[in-house]
Amino acid sequence: MERTKKFIEEKSKEIGIDLSKTEINLFYSYMQNLLEWNKKVNLTAITDEKDIIIKHFIDSIIINKEIEGNTMLDIGSGAGFPGIPLKIINNKMNVVLLDAINKKVTFMNDTINKLDLKNIIAIHGRAEDYAHDDNYREKFDIVISRAVSNMTTLVEYMLPFVSVGGKCLCLKGPSVQEELDSARNAIKILGGKIDKVCEYTVENNERTLIIISKEKNTEQIYPRKQGKPLKEPLR
Repeated sequence: MERTKKFIEEKSKEIGIDLSKTEINLFYSYMQNLLEWNKKVNLTAITDEKDIIIKHFIDSIIINKEIEGNTMLDIGSGAGFPGIPLKIINNKMNVVLLDAINKKVTFMNDTINKLDLKNIIAIHGRAEDYAHDDNYREKFDIVISRAVSNMTTLVEYMLPFVSVGGKCLCLKGPSVQEELDSARNAIKILGGKIDKVCEYTVENNERTLIIISKEKNTEQIYPRKQGKPLKEPLR
């Protein structure tokens, strides 16, 4: 146990994040709950403790310097990545985790309860539906998603949730230039503008973070009905 906690501490320091003892304990408890649940529910193919720390925890919090504001939405959060790790180190932030698979939402809420995290909730549903709910539409300073879909589809899910002046953070793998170029017009249509593209490496795994700023309100017709953003991407 202590060796694993030390590993969490060391890997975080390598990316410039000094975790408190409380935060290290929360990450450790999160991992144990994930492994326990994963025995009965398929949440992750990664089951080695060190791999979970690197490929889930570090891969989530390495973008922390880009997190700002008071409210964050994580779309397609799955087993809680990157939303829960970012919440652990941004305790005062209000966080919503959204996923279309109910068993994953149940796991995330169980984790939230066991870690006694406040001002964070996991909800079950689709982005296409919640983005037309006035309680969620254009209500978030940060909307984040980790490799959920291609960029053109992804921004149609994300940008309607972002308040004007807020940002989308799209976590992708390497070689995204072609995908990004195809999404430029969709980003403009939805009220966004590409702010910057950051390339970084997590333990020899190449990553790309695309940051999109929200410059104007998104038209009410977006996102379109379920399936449309994927089958008929904006051009």
